[in-house]
Amino acid sequence: MTMSDPVADMLTRIRNANIAKHDTVEIPSSKMKKAISEILLEEGYIKGYEIRQDGVKETIHMTLKYGKTKDEKVISGIKKISKPGLRVYANTDNLPKVLGGLGTAIISTSKGVVTDKVARKQNVGGEVIAFIW
Repeated sequence: MTMSDPVADMLTRIRNANIAKHDTVEIPSSKMKKAISEILLEEGYIKGYEIRQDGVKETIHMTLKYGKTKDEKVISGIKKISKPGLRVYANTDNLPKVLGGLGTAIISTSKGVVTDKVARKQNVGGEVIAFIW
C-alpha cells in the first residue's frame, strides 16, 4: 500500500513516540525526511539520528530528547501544515512565526529545506511543511 503523505507519517511517528515516552523511533527514509531530521537535530529537538541500511531499505533511527525526567518533553507539539490536498505557501514577507518565535517552522524552499529563521536570512519563501514547538 502506498502512503499518500510520508512526511505526515514521519511527524505522527515522532509525536506518538514522544507521547509514549519512547527513547527511539524508526522512520522509513527519504531525502525530505533526512532534511527534516537534520533541522530537528540542529534546533535541539532530538538527541540524534542515524541512517540504517537494511538490504535495499533505508530507515532513520531517531533518538528523542527529554528533560531531566521523561515527563519533561522537549517537543511539546508538532503539526503538519501543508497537506497533499491543500498546499500552503508563504513568500518572504509573510513567513510564519511559531509561538512568536519560540517554535520552529520548517519550510521547503528553492535553496533546500530550512527553518523559518534561515529562510528570512536567505530572503526566500516556499512551502510551509510543519510547525514544531
